[in-house]
Amino acid sequence: MKLIPAIDLINGKCVRLTKGAYNTKKEYHSNPTEVALGFEKLGVERLHLVDLDGAKQKKIVNSYVLEQIKSKTNLTIDFGGGLHEIQEVEKAFDLGASYVTLGSMAAKSTDKAKKCIQRFGAKKIILGADFLNEQIAVSAWSEQSNINLFDFIQYYMDLGVKTVICTDISKDGMLQGPSTHIYQKLISRFDDIKLIASGGVSSIQDIFNLEAIGCQAVVLGKAIYENKITPSELKNYCNNGM
Repeated sequence: MKLIPAIDLINGKCVRLTKGAYNTKKEYHSNPTEVALGFEKLGVERLHLVDLDGAKQKKIVNSYVLEQIKSKTNLTIDFGGGLHEIQEVEKAFDLGASYVTLGSMAAKSTDKAKKCIQRFGAKKIILGADFLNEQIAVSAWSEQSNINLFDFIQYYMDLGVKTVICTDISKDGMLQGPSTHIYQKLISRFDDIKLIASGGVSSIQDIFNLEAIGCQAVVLGKAIYENKITPSELKNYCNNGM
């Protein structure tokens, strides 16, 4: 299972939020590229880069950070935040993203999302399924939709998108453990899903538990910034799977 550290950006700095609320912002580092280089030295191969300014402004804002991390590291970057228009998705790829995560566009503008799948290929698109009580949330999690989590994933899997980052907002930044039971239900229901768990991971044991149920990868945020998962644990897992 792959470990994918997250770098969330506000004003070009590396921050974390709790349950997606911007007023809970905690800044961890002023230079995200240095953070990314640090992850790479530990054996990390992939990065989840989120433009939180972009998510609010509905366009890419922290483009230079994506460009810089791409030029200074060999990390595979999946990028999300601010991708409400097809030209913004194209821009993310041009700046160096290997994959894009579509959340709000996938929930609110299915025609645009379909065009992205046709234009860039389903393998380059990750479905961002951010949920609260099994309902999809959008617009930097400020809006709750009436779209059911399972129906949402089914719709896009039928269009060929197999990789899904699934975040339980109630767990995000809480360090109380992930929603393993929901991930288990998703893996049971969708045979060929490549599920990336996100939200709530608080220890290396949580990672082992997610691996045991068949998650393909896990996004790590506050757990690494608050040292709940230490650099040596991260390094050991990335290099030895333990």
